[in-house]
Amino acid sequence: MSNTETTTLQLQSNLPDGDGFYDELLRAHEGLSDEQSEAYNARLILILCNHIGDRKVLSEALAAARIAS
Repeated sequence: MSNTETTTLQLQSNLPDGDGFYDELLRAHEGLSDEQSEAYNARLILILCNHIGDRKVLSEALAAARIAS
């Protein structure tokens, strides 16, 4: 994404197989301790944030996640 593009956070379902992905995410945690699972989540979040690469969208996501909790 170029620095001139403006994107807003997508909060509506945007995965073609959301349930399938959720199952895959749960399976990725199988056999991990709580500590390993938390570290896995942290690494996954950072990888996805890097992929998104838009600080405005990431800030919107942080705010949305805080509201949802």
